[in-house]
Amino acid sequence: MGATLSAGALFRALAPELLLASGAMVLLLASVWNRQGNDAAMAEGAERTSVLTRFAIVLCLLVALVVMIAWGDGVSGTPDLRLAGDGFRWGVDLVILLGTVMALILLDADHHRSGAFSPEVPVLMLLAATGMMMLTAARDLMFVFLGIELMSLALYILAGVNRRSARGAEAAVKYFLLGAVASGFLLYGMALLFGATGSTRLVDIAQWVAAHPTLSPMFLVGTGLLLVGFAFKVAAAPFHLWTPDVYDGAPQPITAFMSACVKTAAFAVFARVMFEALPGAAPRWHSAMWWLAVVTMVSGNVLALTQTNIVRLLAYSSIAHAGYLLVTIVVSSAAGTTALLFYTVSYTLATMGAFGVLITVNGGRDRSPTIDDLAGLWLVRPWLAVSMAVFLLAFLGMPLVGGMGFFAKWYLLQAALQASTPQSVLAVIVVLSSAVSAAYYLTVISAMFMRPRPEGHPVPSTIPMAQSLITVSVIALLVLGVYPTPMIELARRASIGLATDAVAPGASSGPRLQAASLRR
Repeated sequence: MGATLSAGALFRALAPELLLASGAMVLLLASVWNRQGNDAAMAEGAERTSVLTRFAIVLCLLVALVVMIAWGDGVSGTPDLRLAGDGFRWGVDLVILLGTVMALILLDADHHRSGAFSPEVPVLMLLAATGMMMLTAARDLMFVFLGIELMSLALYILAGVNRRSARGAEAAVKYFLLGAVASGFLLYGMALLFGATGSTRLVDIAQWVAAHPTLSPMFLVGTGLLLVGFAFKVAAAPFHLWTPDVYDGAPQPITAFMSACVKTAAFAVFARVMFEALPGAAPRWHSAMWWLAVVTMVSGNVLALTQTNIVRLLAYSSIAHAGYLLVTIVVSSAAGTTALLFYTVSYTLATMGAFGVLITVNGGRDRSPTIDDLAGLWLVRPWLAVSMAVFLLAFLGMPLVGGMGFFAKWYLLQAALQASTPQSVLAVIVVLSSAVSAAYYLTVISAMFMRPRPEGHPVPSTIPMAQSLITVSVIALLVLGVYPTPMIELARRASIGLATDAVAPGASSGPRLQAASLRR
């Protein structure tokens, strides 16, 4: 009876992930079903990719419905506290599913131009999304590692999925080798934490920290290795060197998927581990996290200044945004968690929309567009130019035209300034680094509106699905930028599951935070 109850609780806790993984397996069987000869099979495979991509979109929407039902019904995690069932999990799941749906739309749009994707690609994207959702639910280090590996293994393949591209193969090899090293750091860190505390459950680790104020060297080394592994996954400096090459070499729909969804999932598990397992050790990791955020913001924005390749520019921009999101972990408060969720929604919309424009401009070529490819875009495709300007200004955090991106930065700064130990210096660095980012964002915008169209550059033709996604993204950013209250309230509700009072560096607030975590 106990085993049956345990299995039932596990099924309820993992219902969205199981549905998504099961649907992916069904689509995998459909992707390899071949009833014709080789030549006919190739033509059929190209059409099958589009069909399976659309089925994958429907499956993600169905899973999103299941997530919303579970959130509304108050479905809890497993009784042994190894899987979460709080609002933070469900809220992040919805952001991941939103990004996955938009990435699948971009995949279908790009496939109609390039024909570069096999039917297995949407299946791999669904499996990667399953790993991401597993990460958001994990309250045990073993589940964390399982989610990271499921996500990463699928992404290693997706980075080099275009077999006709040498750039893609190089990106996949670099991502795999560096990802394997990062996974090694994570695994060794988890092993040392288990050796020090005797458990892999986050709640048990927090209890051990509360009972042992003098942390052992094994625990400290394990925590450090864990931070290095997470820093790689979120592309934080100085562990960001893989990002520009992988983003530039991977197909653009996959790059958009990695940039938005992987970052969302990685920051979700990063925040959960730091807030639920290591709040009592905050005096030890707070300074390291502070400097990690600063170095990431500064290096990402400074290195982006010299880029003419738009994808590499967005890669360094992604690194800078990782620095901004690290601020939400530094402040360790309910306001910071709310800002984290709100920021990821804005970032996902802007990223997917920007890559929709790049895919339209690129026209299926195996290369990344440059600033010259966007020059004079206003003269030939005004709506694309206006849309790209909105997305870049959203990254910048410009009010009005930047829409939701402005409020994302605003609530981030508010969280930093309202922490129990106000992070005024960090807030100033956020503002200054954002000012630096204006240089490269405005360079692209000025090229689109103020430079003539270079001779020989083709006029981008319309891709209906990409155009629809771009339009929806622009409207969502502008509407939510004018009236962000509903999204803020939703993010605040979702953050309740992970909300804690701020952990002041050097304060003895670990036991109090742990007691609050246990009550939840």
